[in-house]
Amino acid sequence: MLEAYLTLKPEFEIIAMEREDCRDVALLHGERFARPWGDGEFHSLLSQETVFGFVARQTNAILKKPLPGFILARQVAGEAEILTIAVQAKVARAGLGWRLMQAAMREARARGGESMFLEVDSGNTAALGLYRKLGFEKVGERQGYYRQENGALSTALVMKRVLR
Repeated sequence: MLEAYLTLKPEFEIIAMEREDCRDVALLHGERFARPWGDGEFHSLLSQETVFGFVARQTNAILKKPLPGFILARQVAGEAEILTIAVQAKVARAGLGWRLMQAAMREARARGGESMFLEVDSGNTAALGLYRKLGFEKVGERQGYYRQENGALSTALVMKRVLR
């Protein structure tokens, strides 16, 4: 039985992010970004009416596992923006980023969003591939926008997708 559990493919549900999730969200953000946000920043953002998010939870785990993924977005005046998204490295390429993005796009449309924007490091090929598959197109660049762990600066690509 233990062997079957150890080889079990994880299953996830995507649910609305709550303020109680901010600590776990901040921990995952810290694992995935060179300049992580703290739980207070997530709590402050999530307290705003225009901000919404989703978390992924593993549904077939016996023990409580660390948060596998989340997304945070903002919707104002017909335009939505992905503020941040992260997926644990060990579950990358399992479709979780796709599902989180789909949830955010659905919510943005439900709130009256006509388009969605995001910024992504030009060197993040995995994220760029996901965003292009989802229909996002490059609409601008911000030179020297991201500071890497080694201090180097990289370009942010501004991407947009029409939601309607």
